[in-house]
Formats: sequence, C-alpha cells, structure tokens
Amino acid sequence: MKKILIGDHIVKTFGEGDEKRNVLDGVSVEMGEGEFVAVMGPSGSGKSTLMFALSGTDSINNGKVVFDDRELSSASENELSDLRRTAMGFVFQQPTMLKNLNILDNIILPSMRGNRKNAAKITEKARANMKRVGIAELEKRDITQVSGGQLQRAGICRALMNSPKIIFGDEPTGALNSQSAQEIMDIFSEINADGTAIMLVTHDAKVAARTERVMFMRDGKIVSELKLSKFDGSDMDGRVEEVTKKMWEVGI
Repeated sequence: MKKILIGDHIVKTFGEGDEKRNVLDGVSVEMGEGEFVAVMGPSGSGKSTLMFALSGTDSINNGKVVFDDRELSSASENELSDLRRTAMGFVFQQPTMLKNLNILDNIILPSMRGNRKNAAKITEKARANMKRVGIAELEKRDITQVSGGQLQRAGICRALMNSPKIIFGDEPTGALNSQSAQEIMDIFSEINADGTAIMLVTHDAKVAARTERVMFMRDGKIVSELKLSKFDGSDMDGRVEEVTKKMWEVGI
C-alpha cells in the first residue's frame, strides 16, 4: 500500500521560556492510501495539533511532513492553501457555515473560489453529494432550519467537493446524539470504501471502533496503536471492547 501521508519525528512547541513545551514531541506516523485511522487521547495530548500539522494547517518546529510525495515544509502558504482545497477535506465538530447562505450555497462556496465559470458543474456535484448523504431535500434551508446531524452531513458534502485524497475529521461526531453519530460514521465508512483515506480525532470508542487502526496519544507522543483488522466489520461489540481495553491500558 502506497503511503499517502508521512509524519517524521514531528515537534510542535508552544509557549516561551519557562512556559515552553512540546505539544508534539517527536511524533512519527504513516497512513496508506485509502486507510481509515482514528487518533485518541485525553484533552491536551496533542491529537488535534497532530492533525493540523499533518494537513499543513499549522507549521511545525522540527521534523517533516510528506503528503502524496510532497514535503509540506517546502511549500508556500498559497501552495498549502491550494493543496488543502484540492486534495484534502476537513470536517469539524461544529461545521463553520455562513448564516446568510442556504445549505447548498454553503456547500459550494469554497469550490467557487476562482472557478465561477464552472458554477453549474459545481452545483451539480454538490447536489449529488447531498443526495448521497441523505439531505437532498434541504438545499434551500437556512443553517438554523436543520438539525446538528443534518448540518454535519452538509459539512461532509463540502469536504467531498474536490474529491479529496484524504479527509481529516476533528471530533466530527462530538456534538451529535448517538443515532446521528452512527449515521455520520456510516457515511464515513462508505466514503472510505470508495478509496478516500480518513483520519478522525475522537474521544469516542464507538467511533474509533469503526476504523481500521487506532493511534493512542499521551503528552505529545503516540504511546500505542491498535489494529482492528482481526475483527469482522459487523462485530462492533468486540471492536468497541478492544478499543476500550486499550484505552484503559494506556490511561486514557
């Protein structure tokens, strides 16, 4: 399996003087094309910082990040911005949507940047994505007229607009009830089955259990990994039990 993402001894430092600390302390990680990975850890362990470093959203103090054979440290801010827009997708706990736009317009807005001549194709793709995730009938709704789960589906649609090679999710189910969280994970599983790599930061063992591999972080380091390939995909109880057991072992 080709490696789509490599982090090599990443160091990220916050603060100055006596307040200085390594939020990422020499972290090394690899992801293959089409892999589905979760990152778990207590608050302050560095898991979200790791995601931002690997996506080129945040700079690092030392080490190296390579995405799709390109070292991100050598790219300019404009190049990084274009790369994130065209090859990466992002889904956050609270989707950032503009209140003065309806759901459809919020989904297409980032893709319209410098590309208005293709507005019809962009809109067609957005509608196809909305149908795929079950919100086709909501395109004219304001963002205040939909549920949290529906809004998160819109956020996933937006992340898919440029057919990314990888999707990064930072607690994408954290604000949802259990039923909505399960539905969102069903969508992520379908996206991954189509070949898109996914990395999710989560506190939820049920979410992590839906992935292929779980990385556990403490104090800026990856302290353990768990491969779930030995479990049948339908054996969710066994997968959740294994994740929970490992969380207990590493003190999460």
